[in-house]
Amino acid sequence: MSDVNLVISGGRVVTPGGVVDADISIGDGRIVGIDAPGTRFSHGELVQVDGATIIPGGIDTHTHLRDPGFTHKEDITSGTRAAVAGGYTTVVGMPNVDPPTNTLERYRDIIGLYREKSLVDFNHNPSPTRPSEVAALADEGALGFKIYMIEDTGRDYPHMPGVGVHHHGQLLEIAESVGATGRVLMVHPHDQTLMETIEGRFWEKGERDHRAYAKAFASLEGMVWDTATSFLIRLQEATGVHMHVLHVKTPRMTALIRDAKARGLHVTAELNPVAVFLCNEWENIERWGPYALSTWTGEGVTESLWEALNDQTIDVVGTDHAPHTREEKEIGWTDMWQAHGGVPSIEYVLSMFLTEVVTGRISLERVVELTATGPAKTFGLYPRKGVVQVGADADLVVVDLEAETTIREEDTLSKCGWTPFDGRKVRGMPVHTLVRGGFVLRDGKVVGEPGTGHHAKPQVN
Repeated sequence: MSDVNLVISGGRVVTPGGVVDADISIGDGRIVGIDAPGTRFSHGELVQVDGATIIPGGIDTHTHLRDPGFTHKEDITSGTRAAVAGGYTTVVGMPNVDPPTNTLERYRDIIGLYREKSLVDFNHNPSPTRPSEVAALADEGALGFKIYMIEDTGRDYPHMPGVGVHHHGQLLEIAESVGATGRVLMVHPHDQTLMETIEGRFWEKGERDHRAYAKAFASLEGMVWDTATSFLIRLQEATGVHMHVLHVKTPRMTALIRDAKARGLHVTAELNPVAVFLCNEWENIERWGPYALSTWTGEGVTESLWEALNDQTIDVVGTDHAPHTREEKEIGWTDMWQAHGGVPSIEYVLSMFLTEVVTGRISLERVVELTATGPAKTFGLYPRKGVVQVGADADLVVVDLEAETTIREEDTLSKCGWTPFDGRKVRGMPVHTLVRGGFVLRDGKVVGEPGTGHHAKPQVN
C-alpha cells in the first residue's frame, strides 16, 4: 500500500456494516484501507485517536452562506470555517443571493466564488424559476434545484423575486423541467394565499411582534405547511420528479410523507434542526424572540418529529444555516414581519444530535445516516461521499463522545457573531475534521485554508 500517506489509528469507526474498532488508511484523498487495530505502515503520518469515534463528514445540502450580495452577514470563507468546526465537509448553498442563482451564468459565477473561498467541498442549488435554464444547470453539475412557495410580506428578503413561486401551474412546469433532468427538486412548502388571510388577522389586531409571527405560522396546527405538502406530493405523483420536502415540522406533514413513501412515490424529506432543538418550545420564543425564529412549530410536536427522524420518514437533516446581523434581527421584537428569519447553526448541529445519542433518543448510526449518508444518497454523491468505506473520499470527523462543553456566543465562528444556542451544554464535539484526507480542523482548531474545496458533482444522473 505504497500510496498511504496518513493512518488514523485506534478509533471506533462507523461503517455501513456497523461500528468497528479499526485503523483507517488514507491515500490520494481517499480511504484505501480499514484494517484491524494496530496496523502500522512504514510510511505516512500516524495519528492516534484512541477512544474517539470516527464518522463520515457531514454533508449539509441546505446552507445560506450569503455570498454573493449579503456578505455582511456571512461569506463562504467564514461559513465554511464554522462548517469544519461543526464536522461538515461538504456544503451546498441556496439561491437566495444577489443576483439570485437561476441562470447558468450565475451558477458558474458562484461556483467560481466557492473555488476561491471554501475550506470544504461544495455545490450550489440554483432556483428553477427559469425552466429553460434547468437542463444546462443540471449538465453543469447542480445537485438539485430549490424553490420557495413563499413570498415575503413587508420585506423583500430572504425570499426575494427570482426564487419563489406559489402559482400551481408554474410549479407544474418547474417540476416537469427538473424531472426531465433526474435531479432533486427541493421545495420550501407554504400556502401563500392561506397565510395572507392568517397573518392579516393578526395585523388587524395590531399584533406584529415575534409572538404574533410565531403564532401565525403555527396557526390551525400548521395548516400552511400541511396543505402545501399535500400539493407537492400530488405534484410528484403527476410528474415523477424527485420531490424533496423541506422544513418538516407538523404531524400531518410526517403522515403525508410517510404515506407517500409507503405508496412508492419518489419523495424524500428534510428536517431543519431548530424544529427539535429551538423553535419547538415557547419559552425559547419568549427568551430569544426574533433570534429563535424563522417559525415556531406549535405545541406538542417534538416527539412526533423524533419518531419521524428514527423511523426514516425523514431522510436528511439540513442545517438551514441562516445568519443575519443583530440589527436585522432586533426589529423583530416589535415587527417580526420586517425582520429576517433564520438562525446560524452549522457549527453546533452535529454536537446537539450527538448529545441525544448519549441520552438514548437516537442512535449514532442514525445520526450518521441523517447528516452524511442520507444527504449523499439523496443528492447523488454516494458512494463517493457520506460513508466510511474503502474507495470513498476521506471526508472524516473524529469526535469525542465523552467530551462535554457549553456553547458560548463569544466562540462562534459565523460572521454574524451570535447563536441562539448560547449556554446550551452539549456532549460530543469534533476533534479533527478531514476533507479528502487533509486536516481542516485539527485538535479543535480550524487549520483549513480558503480555496481548497472541490466542486462536488453528482455521481449519477
